[in-house]
Amino acid sequence: MSEAAPQPKPASRRAISRPIFERTFSINSEQAIRVIRDSYHRLMVSLYAIDVILRIIGREETVDEIESLVSQMIIECAEQLQQEKSRLEKLKADNGISETPTYTHPREFVAKIASPQIAQFVELIRLLDQLMIVMDTLWLCQVISNKHCIAARLEWQQRLQRLANKIVTMERHAHQAAYEQGHGEEVRLARQESGLNMEPQSSLDTDAPKE
Repeated sequence: MSEAAPQPKPASRRAISRPIFERTFSINSEQAIRVIRDSYHRLMVSLYAIDVILRIIGREETVDEIESLVSQMIIECAEQLQQEKSRLEKLKADNGISETPTYTHPREFVAKIASPQIAQFVELIRLLDQLMIVMDTLWLCQVISNKHCIAARLEWQQRLQRLANKIVTMERHAHQAAYEQGHGEEVRLARQESGLNMEPQSSLDTDAPKE
């Protein structure tokens, strides 16, 4: 009985060369560091995947709608952060406070900007960090209570994390819709070519405090 001829291996597909910015920031507050640790990597992949997946299944108008929705959600959150930061800065000025604290364990954050929405969210993280610095200043100067500060820190941290979770959920729904429409293999290959099937490299130095 003759042996079956070996099947040829499928030709490897060339990875897509996509544009990306790498920007390095110092992040001071524990709340902003936690958002990066818990939400940033998955969000970065989801934002890019939304564009990749929906364009594969030929729904350009849906891509535009989702990108617009995501941008608006981020803008609204940024406006809320900025309003609170301005309010606290006025409170700081009214109390004649000019000091700014240093932090014991700031981290270097390397942001990989692969889409405009990722850039928007990175700026949101930086704005959260700035807000926390003003809030911590007022707490150290006894203008706001320990109880109030703890609650406010958690509230703003969770606000960004909830926003990230909403965007990740949108991407998962788009992914599932693509499979249900028979585009599963196309989606898999597109994710592979775009590097979306790979674990992102760590973008936050968490091993040692920055001197």
